[in-house]
Amino acid sequence: MSRSVELLKKRYLKNIKENPDLFIGIELEFPIVNLEGKATDGEVVKDLFRYLPSVLGFTIEKVDDFGNPIQLLDLVSQDTILFEVAYTTIEFAFGKAESIQEVEERFNFYMATIQNKLGEANHAIVGCGLHPNWDKNENCPVAFPRYQMLMDYLNLSRSKTSRGLHDFPEYGAFICGSQVQLDVSRSNYLRVINAFTQIEAAKAYLFANSEFSGADWDTKISRDIFWEESMHGIYPENIGVNARLFKDEDDFLDYLNHSAIFTAERDGETYYFYPIRAKDYLGTPEIHAFALDGEEILLYPQEKDFETHRSYQYQDLTTRGTVEFRSVCTQPLDRTFTSAAFHLGLLVHLDKLEAYLRTAPFFTTAGRDYKLLRRQFSKKQLTDEEEAAVLEFSKDLLTLAEEGLEKRDKQEMVYLEPLKKELGL
Repeated sequence: MSRSVELLKKRYLKNIKENPDLFIGIELEFPIVNLEGKATDGEVVKDLFRYLPSVLGFTIEKVDDFGNPIQLLDLVSQDTILFEVAYTTIEFAFGKAESIQEVEERFNFYMATIQNKLGEANHAIVGCGLHPNWDKNENCPVAFPRYQMLMDYLNLSRSKTSRGLHDFPEYGAFICGSQVQLDVSRSNYLRVINAFTQIEAAKAYLFANSEFSGADWDTKISRDIFWEESMHGIYPENIGVNARLFKDEDDFLDYLNHSAIFTAERDGETYYFYPIRAKDYLGTPEIHAFALDGEEILLYPQEKDFETHRSYQYQDLTTRGTVEFRSVCTQPLDRTFTSAAFHLGLLVHLDKLEAYLRTAPFFTTAGRDYKLLRRQFSKKQLTDEEEAAVLEFSKDLLTLAEEGLEKRDKQEMVYLEPLKKELGL
């Protein structure tokens, strides 16, 4: 086993339990919008973060370079409210919960307080996968090293024009997603990743919510293009739908070994550089890196750099013994928790899901190029045949998800109602 694989294995597999309890971790990102159609006022939003600790009882966990609170933590629930990359996007990262209702209850409480406060300045949180006023906002990162590094890194695409990357490296400031993390075991994590890779076409159909007006892209999920055709997507294994189903753990680790390392820390400073595959990293003699002030520096690879390795696959094994499902756009506010319920129900019903996917009629006509299927079924206009096929596929999956939730017996089926109504179930 190569050293890079050993390091990745240690990073991603060491916290997976044999028989974990099933907890739910939900992360929700939302645009904060100026209701007059102008740019979001940064002062309004920073003022919100100064106000919230006193009314919600959160502690200030992180501040930006100017002392403004940017991350708030509730010590009891472990819920975090933070800025996601820019001051125009708010994220709720909830502590692990046993049921979706627990999370929804706290979310509604936070939202009532926040919307009220924002409303005083004619601002509001909206349920969109893309900031509606992306073209009017400043789209600059929160003044904090990690976010500055990310934006600077994405900006490297401007100097590599031959790679065919898109022209919006600032996209990190205006795309929003709805993520759910679910506990997996050593024996089922690969099964979970493989099963959910196969249903990305249906998820594209059910949850698309990020059409982009700034380019002529035939997709309802611009987030995919923003990710995949940016610096994050230079190596396809780093991002998006997995290109293949994994035969075993070695196959999975080999895939991860082809993902990218693009940042490192030295003496408390953050540096970034053109992406290097994990498998080639330790053998790279020296790296031409950039500091946040733009200064160029030579770095020498160290094993500890693997401690900040992060890939962006849509079925992402985290370092916490969970799989994070990352491919869903932020949903309209009245269906904030549909995606979490959908994933949870299917995970509980993993055996049935796998059995169904082996013979699903959808694949007979559509084929099994899962990356391609996601792109195909997120198009703005589907043919009648495509529409009929993906509708049946989605209905079958929704039924399985509902059965899984019924099996859990926590009354979470209610969150699937909007989707069922839409599909005529």
